[in-house]
Amino acid sequence: MISIEKFEIFGREIWIAVFFEEKIDGVTFSLDGCEYLMERINSLKALLERRNVSVNLAEEKSDYPKIVYNVLVGDIENQDALRFLSFRGVTPFEKKVYEVLTKKVKRGSVITYGELAKMLSTSPRAVGNAMKRNPYPIIVPCHRVVLKSGLGDYTPKREYKQFLLEIEGVKGWTS
Repeated sequence: MISIEKFEIFGREIWIAVFFEEKIDGVTFSLDGCEYLMERINSLKALLERRNVSVNLAEEKSDYPKIVYNVLVGDIENQDALRFLSFRGVTPFEKKVYEVLTKKVKRGSVITYGELAKMLSTSPRAVGNAMKRNPYPIIVPCHRVVLKSGLGDYTPKREYKQFLLEIEGVKGWTS
């Protein structure tokens, strides 16, 4: 099922969509309106289906979008929200990356791909690939992973990464 809700933060609308069964299978969001959210939903649906996670597009009201929003604004700690995630379709390596990132890199801070890779005894490229395939943005804070030389990319848009870091009060990585 899918639950969609619109919130406002820092004077901007944010649309949050959550795929779920008993737990969250995937999260996506848009700062560019409902139409763009539909594109993001289709991308997430494709990612989940490639991972053999069945997706039901029937809309059903749930608390999950509000939980994601509460993580975004800091009312719920990221690591406390991990319990809501199903991790269905996520590889054991990706799960480890997501858990380490979420537990070790707190709100208001960033880590480089290389630093996170060192913590996991892997390569920065492997960490980057896991971040690119993260089905749980905001809860698993892939926006907190940056290049040594600057902000780096972000799916769906680099501007979204900047916005998320600004919300968290991160200085120096958002310009």
